[in-house]
Amino acid sequence: MRYRILDVVVLDREMPDRGLRKGDLGAVVEVYEPDGLEVEFVTASGRTEALLTLGVRDVRPVADDDLVSVRPYRRSA
Repeated sequence: MRYRILDVVVLDREMPDRGLRKGDLGAVVEVYEPDGLEVEFVTASGRTEALLTLGVRDVRPVADDDLVSVRPYRRSA
């Protein structure tokens, strides 16, 4: 999969140290060739909670049958 800036992606692994769970939505804000992405994760109100450099294997595209939900953001200590 080739991602572009502003693509919405789904985190495909747990990242408890960053307060992120598999299934969280993020937006691609930069693409690093050959397989890196800068992804921003925000709260429902729009506040940035995490800005991470990830590999393309860490995310997947949004699918038509994905269901969006809301949960409190909690970063593990």
